[in-house]
Amino acid sequence: MKFSFTIILFIILTIPTMSQTRNIEVSCDPETGLCKMPEFSSNSNSKIDWKTDEEIIYVGDPMCSWCWGISPHLNALQRYGQKEGIPFTIVMGGLRPGGGDEWDSKFKDFLKHHWEDVNKRSGQPFGFDLFEQDNFNYNTEPACRSVVTVRTIAPEKVLRFYELVQSSFYVESNDPNQIEFYQPICKKLDINFAEFSQKFSSQEMRDATMKDFAQSKELGVTGFPSVIYRKKDQVSFISRGYSNYETMKEALEAID
Repeated sequence: MKFSFTIILFIILTIPTMSQTRNIEVSCDPETGLCKMPEFSSNSNSKIDWKTDEEIIYVGDPMCSWCWGISPHLNALQRYGQKEGIPFTIVMGGLRPGGGDEWDSKFKDFLKHHWEDVNKRSGQPFGFDLFEQDNFNYNTEPACRSVVTVRTIAPEKVLRFYELVQSSFYVESNDPNQIEFYQPICKKLDINFAEFSQKFSSQEMRDATMKDFAQSKELGVTGFPSVIYRKKDQVSFISRGYSNYETMKEALEAID
């Protein structure tokens, strides 16, 4: 995939460091189940170097609550794609890269409210022990980078890895910013943790994650979860926001 140096540099410069504090009201619509992505402006005219003629592309973030809600339906969609010979690709969009939001009662209530909405609509389980912690940086970049890393070293396991990251965070309230978070997941999937750790910590994977964020913009994605069907250069959205397997399957089959 080809991306200009300018777009990558711009994204890096617009992501706050962990020491910064910000208060970004991420809009997650309970009706559509869509969490709007940050405003990564891009003036790049570069074209994505496609590797296949067609694919189902899922753009999300492991720490996006509606992405957790849609997870079982995406799993079913991937199995349908395999049956039909359509590759399934995961692209990380970056919901809150850098984090930095003040971990106060206002932000906790904001998150808890959205998690409860997702639970009611999707039935996906949530734990709330995270809100008992005194400090937490809701930085989604490391979780995104972990998925990009596994996509690089074990692509056939990437969707399952993504799901386990979501479960460990949302159900068990573990911290994806810590490298130890990923050890039991790697063990469960028979992924060499030493290799994962080395790759995950590398500049190569940081840059690759930024390229994913840039690609999501190139695809026209404005929020997560988003599911796209691409045939050659034609891109069609199967879903913008929360959906179920049957609805996405029908939308896919309706595309000429």
